[in-house]
Amino acid sequence: MRIIIAAAAVFVLSFAAHAQTATKELAARVELHAFQSLTLSDQQFLTGDRAGAKPVTLTGELRVAQGTGKLPLVILMHGSGGIGSNMDAWVRQFNAMGLSTFVIDGFTGRGLTSVSGNQALLGRLNFIADIYQALEVMAKHPRVDPARIALVGFSRGGQAALYASLDRFHRMWNTSGAQFVAYIPFYPDCATSYIGEADIGDRKVRIFHGAADDFNPVASCKAYVQRLRDAKRDAELTEYANAFHVFDNPIGPVPATKAATSQTVRDCAVRETEGGALINTATNVAFAYTDTCVKLGPHIGANAEAAQAATRAVSDILRAAFKLD
Repeated sequence: MRIIIAAAAVFVLSFAAHAQTATKELAARVELHAFQSLTLSDQQFLTGDRAGAKPVTLTGELRVAQGTGKLPLVILMHGSGGIGSNMDAWVRQFNAMGLSTFVIDGFTGRGLTSVSGNQALLGRLNFIADIYQALEVMAKHPRVDPARIALVGFSRGGQAALYASLDRFHRMWNTSGAQFVAYIPFYPDCATSYIGEADIGDRKVRIFHGAADDFNPVASCKAYVQRLRDAKRDAELTEYANAFHVFDNPIGPVPATKAATSQTVRDCAVRETEGGALINTATNVAFAYTDTCVKLGPHIGANAEAAQAATRAVSDILRAAFKLD
């Protein structure tokens, strides 16, 4: 009888501890916010052409963490497949840390659900404009500390989170008056070299990537980070062995599987020239998704060890950036 009672007590204590931990992941309040952005070509973005762009209403989900007053916020930008389960896992992690989250939906308001199989459906730089517009809305929210907002992006959204750090793009598109305390891209595409790419001021860039990623290979990101470091910028790249694209997805396939119809620019090198033109360096003509360097069939797969390591690293970055106790 004593054994049964003791076992029951251990179970109750264990359940209570788990429940307390899980409860921290719950938002104190959830709000859906509509905000205005633009749908435009990459060239329009690069030249600051607002007049030729199409206005669009987008939405995002704000989850206000438990706590009082103005709280730190993480803005999250999804990839080519839309908002996935990996983003939900990150939101729970951040909320449990006492950080509010704002997840941008860059697709629904544009009539899209995915661009994985046809990347030409939406210019890649649209997400940067969306991020700045979301920043403007969130920086004014009464429960958000405008001096403590960070940006995290994944794949296409990781590319946006990376290049959203450029001084030039802030001058052209960020009208919020606010800045991010950290830019944290996951497995971004770094195949394009933009004019002024090393001019990011004192902004903190922390990239997380997989060594086995054949969707957005890490090599071009290593080269870009080196260029940033050569320019004395605060940029770091963390690479995980045996980690494929979207390695942080808790319900991703193991082993990694081929995404047969997904487009990747893994064999491309693109550079910006005058007038906002993006040139395929191999052909010296305008880049297009019909170019032979664009390939299909990259792999996607989960890696729990890499995901756990990245979670710890990002948590440490944000604790330091937000000056959390």
